[in-house]
Amino acid sequence: MASAIPTFTKIGKVIRLNKHGCTNRPFYHIVVQKTRDNFDGPVIEQVGSYDAMPNSQNEKLVAVNFERVQYWLAQGAGMSNPVAQLLGLSGFLPNHPQTLIQSWKNRREPPRERKLQPIKGIAPPLDNPKI
Repeated sequence: MASAIPTFTKIGKVIRLNKHGCTNRPFYHIVVQKTRDNFDGPVIEQVGSYDAMPNSQNEKLVAVNFERVQYWLAQGAGMSNPVAQLLGLSGFLPNHPQTLIQSWKNRREPPRERKLQPIKGIAPPLDNPKI
């Protein structure tokens, strides 16, 4: 007897971030990989990219091929939490709960002021006599 509700089978694939770039300049590819592969293992398909460093307009750039992401999700591929957050912020999926929790934490905590303290044992510069 067949059920009227479609069931999705896991195909052992996951959409995750694959890190590229340098130590101080991370850059990520949004890729489809087998679940058991390492992060630097073979990639089935690259479906997007994410630049985590803000540019001159203070924007983090994301490029996603939504048609291919939709195809892989329809095939039963899973998603990592960072990819789910990115797709939620882009409007492709509902907002991820972790995104909402982080926004509430940022709203509650005012930014802290850092007080500069003079370093002891070093003579103050000549052009600033107040230190």
